Amino acid sequence: MGVSVREYARRRGVSHTAVRKAVQTGRIPQEPDGTIDPVKADAAWDSQTDPARRAAAPPPSMPSPTPKPSSSPSLQRETVPPLPSTSGATFNQARTAHEVAKAQKARIQVDRLKEEVVDRARATALVFKLARQERDSWITWPARVAGQMAAEIGIDPHVMQTLLEAHVHAHLDELAAIEPNFR
Repeated sequence: MGVSVREYARRRGVSHTAVRKAVQTGRIPQEPDGTIDPVKADAAWDSQTDPARRAAAPPPSMPSPTPKPSSSPSLQRETVPPLPSTSGATFNQARTAHEVAKAQKARIQVDRLKEEVVDRARATALVFKLARQERDSWITWPARVAGQMAAEIGIDPHVMQTLLEAHVHAHLDELAAIEPNFR
């Protein structure tokens, strides 16, 4: 059997409304009879509270919240399994994930300022434009060189241009069938 909400608040050094709010939001468990088990509640409260916002230790003039056990309090708390939080992560885990995300965002912003990051849409558009220019250059190449090549080997220029165009188009079709591998 646990203690009342007001008694737990007194022992914890917080207001009873803070304890009620913690019970309502699921930060600390409540027994079926409505009381609070101080050991379980302390473990849950500590694991889900911002260390910077924790209440200071009770002043020495107040009586000790619980009788002093023969073993250390930290060893006593380790024997109680941590309660699962409603979000699946403790406050410290959530804060760590948040800080990591902020650091990654800051690194990306610095890389952008140093112009070490390329805009994906611009890069894709530039590659597309360059590939189209390359293709167009190859398509017009047979018409430019067919006459000279035909004169060198002594055949009809039209036949030479038709053969070159067929082979260039076949090669461009092969290149178009290649799937890019970005990974």
